[in-house]
Order: sequence, then structure tokens, then C-alpha cells
Amino acid sequence: MPVTAPKQIEHIGIAVKNLEQSVQFYTNLLGLTCLGYETVESEKVRVAFLEIGETRLELLEALSPDSPIAQFIEKKGEGIHHIAFQVDNSIERLEFLKEQGIRLINDTPKQGAHGNLVAFLHPKSTNGVLLELCQPQSQS
Repeated sequence: MPVTAPKQIEHIGIAVKNLEQSVQFYTNLLGLTCLGYETVESEKVRVAFLEIGETRLELLEALSPDSPIAQFIEKKGEGIHHIAFQVDNSIERLEFLKEQGIRLINDTPKQGAHGNLVAFLHPKSTNGVLLELCQPQSQS
């Protein structure tokens, strides 16, 4: 498979303790537009997406103490959690990355927000940054 660059930054995920307060900050004080809320049961989070130019911010609030976001906040505090790249054919891309020795959190994509297929790459293989591959629903 030839290596192709991701299409764009799909979103930047930010872990927050209080989703409503965080949305108010970004909308009222920074002037961003909230595109809506969604619960992602597989990750035990409630999210809000905010529009900024051609990308979005995804604010993530844990729904339970065993949520990855709750664990992240407990360990590191609120802040940037991940960067998501929009990609085509996430299954082939994951297979290629695995062949190259990249450590994957998800060997196969799973359902994420907006019905997108998502998979995470382990920060130990990506210079300390949690990366998410995000394939839009229309391409699955």
C-alpha cells in the first residue's frame, strides 16, 4: 500500500471534567460554534463538537470512573487528549501501520462519534501523542 497522507485534522480531542462549563467557555468567551452533543457508549463519554475553521474540537467528558477519559484526567488532568486524522480506508491503513511495527490500541476500527469508524495508535509508537484515525461514515 502506498503511504498517503491523512486528508486533514478531523478534530482535536480535549478531556474535560465538566462538559457544560467547557462548552460555555469555548462558545461564550472564544466565540466558537457548538455543533452538538453525542454520547459514545463504547468509550463511556459524552462529547461536544465545536467548529473552528475547517476542523473541530471534541470536548470529552467521562460518563463513568472506568472511562478512558476519567483515567486520563486522573493521571494527567484536563487537556489535549488526542489528535484525529481523517483517512480513507482505515482497515488497510491499520494493517500497513501494524506491518511497520506501530503499536495499535485498536486492531480494527470501531464505531465512534457521528457513526465514523475510529481506531487509535498507541502513544509509545507516535512520539507520545495519542493519534486517532477517523474514517467518515460515508466512506465505510
